[in-house]
Amino acid sequence: MSDDGVRTIRWGILATGGIAATFTEALLTLPDAEVVAVGSRTLEGAKAFAERYGIARAYGSWAELAADDGVDVVYVATPHSAHREATGICLEAGRAVLCEKAFTINAREAHELVDLARDRGLFLMEAMWMYCNPLIRHMLALIAEGLIGEVRDVSAAFGFSGDFPATHRLRDPDQGGGALLDLGVYPVSFAQLLLGEPDEVQAWSHLTPERVDDNTGIVLGWNDGAVATLTCSITADTGARAVVTGSAGRIELPEGFFNPERFIVHRQGEEPRTVLFSDVVADGLTRGTMAYEAAEVMRCLRADELESPLVPLAGSLSIMRTLDTIREHTGVTYPGID
Repeated sequence: MSDDGVRTIRWGILATGGIAATFTEALLTLPDAEVVAVGSRTLEGAKAFAERYGIARAYGSWAELAADDGVDVVYVATPHSAHREATGICLEAGRAVLCEKAFTINAREAHELVDLARDRGLFLMEAMWMYCNPLIRHMLALIAEGLIGEVRDVSAAFGFSGDFPATHRLRDPDQGGGALLDLGVYPVSFAQLLLGEPDEVQAWSHLTPERVDDNTGIVLGWNDGAVATLTCSITADTGARAVVTGSAGRIELPEGFFNPERFIVHRQGEEPRTVLFSDVVADGLTRGTMAYEAAEVMRCLRADELESPLVPLAGSLSIMRTLDTIREHTGVTYPGID
């Protein structure tokens, strides 16, 4: 129990890369969370990570971490090409899981994990931290109240540029490389958060010599007339910006739409109004933290909920179906995985 009498949730960290470090640092800010174990493909890597963050137990395999009965939930931080294997190992061992995005390589793998979690009666959630962000939740509430009328158009872009060699994970088909699953999952998830699963999907990509996408454009359509235009890139520094346009106004997220500091409301006949993260948050957590998604996982575990209403499994499956369809249009496949 924490000092306020709330049940402490004991976390295991699976993988030791940059995102695992960022998430662990977020957990360490929560008084009712305890990081008790870490697992990696090598014991040396796990021990170094454990020493860095004061973690009691280090394991040189994913299975050993999953077998630790002192772990309540495992955070899976591998590249998405290994999400099916790593999350499956944990669920088979009886552990609840928070799995990084993209949830899996394809919808088939996602369905396998959801079915396994449901068969075992275990909690499972995709780590779509955008969906747990307080400012995003506030924006959704305002839209639901009719602030900008009926949503008619969503645009979102997420891209950066870099000199990535052919061996880099972003260009490696064996690691699910390309812009779509690494970056495009954010614009697609943002559009579907607002409008649900699209009725029509169109897409085009420029492919690398390894046959993964480095620049992708997507158009989603809904039978009620709503549309979304989305881009993702590892060759163009587009930033991460989004606009939601309704029948009576629009909301602009000028930077970091998946983790915004602010959004700007434009309503017909009114002056623009800026809503800040600090306007809606009073719990002391900072904007850049992943603690909100961790807190949601822990709330669900204490309430014996098997999935989060903020990041429902049906939504994660829907997003994977859309990503699969986009890849069908663009010709990106992952031999030996798909």
